[in-house]
Amino acid sequence: MADDAKAPERVTFSRGYGVCIMGIDGTWRRDCLLNAISDNDAILTVEGSIQGLNLKEFFLLLSSTGLAYRRCELVRVNGAEIDVSFLKGKHRKRRPGASSAQDALAGS
Repeated sequence: MADDAKAPERVTFSRGYGVCIMGIDGTWRRDCLLNAISDNDAILTVEGSIQGLNLKEFFLLLSSTGLAYRRCELVRVNGAEIDVSFLKGKHRKRRPGASSAQDALAGS
């Protein structure tokens, strides 16, 4: 039963999965291969140079249309491979009507 308390498992892709990273302001974009991913972090292989890019905070685009994405920050660089961690949003948008129901539950 001690195994239940382990950190989330990482899913590894043997050939990589095609994704992109993009600057928060949209001024740069690089193609990448997603090598492994978990709930909290990912390992990417970047195609092209990352020199001069602001990797303090950026987006990992998981779909070609950009509808599936995660906000990231750089953790480690090892040649063309980078480790990133996912950032949690401070202010999440709530569905209309959901906030009043949640506020009512919090007050009781």
